[in-house]
Amino acid sequence: MKIALVDPRISDSEYLNLSKLNCKIIKCPINNTLYKAVCGHPDMSLHVISNDTLILDKDIDINFIHLLKTFNLNCILSENSLKTNYPYDISLNALNLKNYFVHNLKFTDKKLLSFVTNKNLIHVKQGYTKCSTAILNDNAIITSDTSIHKALLNTDIDVLLLPPGDITLPGLDYGFIGGTCGLFNKNSIVFYGSLDYYKYKDEVLNFLCKYKITPIYLNEGKLIDRGSIFFLDI
Repeated sequence: MKIALVDPRISDSEYLNLSKLNCKIIKCPINNTLYKAVCGHPDMSLHVISNDTLILDKDIDINFIHLLKTFNLNCILSENSLKTNYPYDISLNALNLKNYFVHNLKFTDKKLLSFVTNKNLIHVKQGYTKCSTAILNDNAIITSDTSIHKALLNTDIDVLLLPPGDITLPGLDYGFIGGTCGLFNKNSIVFYGSLDYYKYKDEVLNFLCKYKITPIYLNEGKLIDRGSIFFLDI
C-alpha cells in the first residue's frame, strides 16, 4: 500500500480516482504564509528525502506531523521558516535525484542540504526546481525550465525540455509540469488532468514510452499544477 501526499484542495473526482489506486490519501495542511495559489502544495511545505524520511517546514501543523508518524515516517523539521515572498518560499522545493541535487543553492534550507552532501550539488537560478520537474526515474526527467536543462546537459540525466505554459494553476498564469504529477511506481506516473488536453502531449507520451511508463489520469481536462503528488510505500 502507498501513502499519497496531496494538496488538500484536490477535487472529489481526483480524490476518488486516487483512492482506487489503493492509496492512503493524506492531505497536506494549508500554509497561510504562502501565496494562495501554492499554499497547499506539498512540494512547497515538505521535501521527501527517502521513502521513510521527510523534511517538513518547521511551522507546519503539528497534527500533520503526528499523523505522519503513525506510519513510522521520520519527520525532520527545517532550519528556517517559509516566508511569503520569493526566494524565501523555495527552501524545500528542490529537485533531488539519486546522484544529483539541483536547486538555487543560495536559498536551500540548511537542514535539507545536510542530507545531500554525498551528491553532486548543482546550482541553478530556478528556485522551484521540484515543481518545475517531472521525475520518471533517477536518470530521466521532464521540465520546461531552461536553466535545469542546461545544468544537466553534461550529465547522464536524460532531459525532455518542453515550452512553458498550457498547464492550469488557479490564481497564476500557468503552472509547471512537475506540479501536475507524481511517480506511482517505476512503470506508471499519475497526473492531475490528462495529457490528451496538453499541447505537448505527443512529446511527453513518446518520452514516457521510451522509459516504459504508463500515464494514469485522475480526471479529464487540462493538466493542473497542485504541487506534486508524493507517493510513499508503507
